[in-house]
Amino acid sequence: MRARLAWALSLAVALLLGSVHAQEPATSVISDIRQESADDSTRLVVVSNGPLTYTYYSPDPLTLIVDLPDVDIAKVPSKLNVGTTEVESLRVTPMARGEGRTLARLEVRLARRVPYSIYSKDRTLNLVFERVAEARNAAPAAKGAAPAAPAPAPVADGAAAPAEPKAQVVVASTAEPLAGSPGETVIVPGPHVKASRILSVTHQEENGQLAVTVKADGRVRYQDFFLGNPDRLVIDLKDVASGKMRTIDVKSEPVNRVRLNQFSDTPRVARVVLDLSRRMPYRVLDTADGLKVVFGEGESAAPAPLAALRSDAAEPDSAPVADPLGAPASLASAPVLAAPVPAPDPQTGAGETFEPKTVGPGEKKYTGHPISLDFKDGDLQDIFRLFADISGLNVVVNPGVSGKVTLKLNEVPWDQALDLILKTNSLGYTLEDNVIRIAPLSALQREEQERAKLQHEKDLAGDLITWRKPLSYAKADALEPTVKKVALSERGVITLDSRTNTMIITDLPNYLEKAKDLILDLDRATPQVEIEARIVVTTRNFTRDLGIQWGFMNQMTPRFGNTTGMNYPNSLILNGGGVQSDSGLSPQQIGSLSTESGIGVDGRGYAVNLPATAVNSAIGLSTANLAGNFNLDVALTALESRGRGRILSTPKVTTQNNQEAEIKQGIQIAVTNFSPAQGNMVTFKDVVLTLRVTPQITEAGTVILGLSVENNSADFSRSVNGVPPINIQSVKTQVLVIDGSTAVIGGIYQQTEQAARNQTPLFGDLPIVGYLFRNKTLRNENTELLVFITPRIVKG
Repeated sequence: MRARLAWALSLAVALLLGSVHAQEPATSVISDIRQESADDSTRLVVVSNGPLTYTYYSPDPLTLIVDLPDVDIAKVPSKLNVGTTEVESLRVTPMARGEGRTLARLEVRLARRVPYSIYSKDRTLNLVFERVAEARNAAPAAKGAAPAAPAPAPVADGAAAPAEPKAQVVVASTAEPLAGSPGETVIVPGPHVKASRILSVTHQEENGQLAVTVKADGRVRYQDFFLGNPDRLVIDLKDVASGKMRTIDVKSEPVNRVRLNQFSDTPRVARVVLDLSRRMPYRVLDTADGLKVVFGEGESAAPAPLAALRSDAAEPDSAPVADPLGAPASLASAPVLAAPVPAPDPQTGAGETFEPKTVGPGEKKYTGHPISLDFKDGDLQDIFRLFADISGLNVVVNPGVSGKVTLKLNEVPWDQALDLILKTNSLGYTLEDNVIRIAPLSALQREEQERAKLQHEKDLAGDLITWRKPLSYAKADALEPTVKKVALSERGVITLDSRTNTMIITDLPNYLEKAKDLILDLDRATPQVEIEARIVVTTRNFTRDLGIQWGFMNQMTPRFGNTTGMNYPNSLILNGGGVQSDSGLSPQQIGSLSTESGIGVDGRGYAVNLPATAVNSAIGLSTANLAGNFNLDVALTALESRGRGRILSTPKVTTQNNQEAEIKQGIQIAVTNFSPAQGNMVTFKDVVLTLRVTPQITEAGTVILGLSVENNSADFSRSVNGVPPINIQSVKTQVLVIDGSTAVIGGIYQQTEQAARNQTPLFGDLPIVGYLFRNKTLRNENTELLVFITPRIVKG
């Protein structure tokens, strides 16, 4: 792959170096080329009077070409025999670039595949060829000894380069080529004259196959290669003049036309280009007076790296030239797209294939053939011409694109290399079919803006037409801004008839079609949703209240025949009940004993008075002796209550998609407010059950609900100035619910526990006996609020 690509680069470099329009004299003079040998390498040093700009490539594994533009080589010999284990020889050749400019070509012939490096230092150019391990070990023994295998013979001045391996030898025996069988050699009698000019190009059908014949005044040495985008077969004829440019229309599968032109004057190269309508296998045959291209045989045509230049045609009895790798090479043509020998890798010396890959997410994917470039202050115009030959695309460079670029790239896809050069110089490109145009980014942006402006003006040109549409579901005034913004042009006008809900549009035909499609898409029945809420309030309460009351009286008085027998105290009264209230009694009666006894008698007191707070059950005991001077009253009171309550509210409402709906039920409470300026003012406060909801139907058939639920009630038992407080129960949320499913959107659970005990100090804490001196109250209350929601999409 690299060998064929390198040959294309050599032709491209020769072309671009000859493309400079202004005459520039040589700026550097090579004064010496010397050899420096070491134990591990061979170094060739090119000495000049100034910095050297160079480009290098390898047309085959054992040849290195270094081109030096604008260099004078008159002071150095044309050939240097090196004779080391790495390098056989160095040939220096002057070449004309046109416009009086020169090009010096250094052709290094290698003795074997070795890694090499090229660099410039001060006023020298260094070519370093490293010695591989086995050659380094064998070097001492090789001195004075015959080599184990014959080295490739050096190429003499004017001789042809070694040919690639061929499958067979086919030499024409007459003016027309004869197709021999595989392995067959056809001998041609008579002299063999080297061609100097092209006489004609013809085409004909042979056995149902198209053949294109290039007729010359002798045998030709040629190189053929294939280019894609568009498909072309190119044949370069060395040391041949083509005369004036000619184009021959063929229009027979697979060739549309044949073009003949003088590709280069120094060295002289004629180029034949066959423009193909489709790819087809082909092969090229030598003839005694030119060559013939036959389609339908050989290997399939496809863009591929370029093959090495074929050697001159030799005499029939000449032996084949040895290939550098030991494979025999023929002197005639075989199918041209046989796999070439890969070029040496600078590091390993082995060939490798190129597989384009994406560098990273979002980055470009480069698929071009890998190339190596080394330029110092290279002219942009010349470099773009080089890429034209590499890519096979036609390249047009805008006027004003100029500059210099310095780069060194090794095995980089050619499209990536071109992209890097464009970015570095703030350039961009446009691609139209097989023509790439390079221009400054500012120019391309300006062109794009002008093109968009021109297209916009074209779009606004034309006659206006009017269309009216009565809307069925949407409101015309609500739809107007959307249609005007999305579908209409600057000339478009919308008129509304609110009475019939009709939209009248005047605009250009293509914009009017957009407006029609948009209106038909938006003017559709809006789906409806039925939302049902359930508000459940449950209460549970439990109350237990136990109490005790008891009292006694013991009289030891003379009245009952019971005296102390003492003057003082003569009588004792032990009263375990409270005294009477002094309400309604005379002063003489205050402090006297209660004349009445028994439970429940008004004004009667007890020694321990701890009844139940709310009594619904009681039992009493009242006892006395026969004398009546001692009595005992006891009363037990108790209360226990249990309660359960449940309130269920079910508001339900139906609304359109994305439309808010509200439903409420309850009372209004009058509230009086006083102000000095207006006096008493009566306002009304809503105490209602409210459901407020906005549904949104999704593409998945679910419903998004924006909800607000309130369940308020008035507590008249705690009214203040006739105005009761309001118990508030509410929830506000947004939920996603499946159509027809029920979801719990909120809940409150409230529990109240209360325990109370009243007792007589000290006595109430006594074990067992303490029950006579205390009461006990226990209250538990549970309240639970749950809110359920169920949306249903109304269908049909």
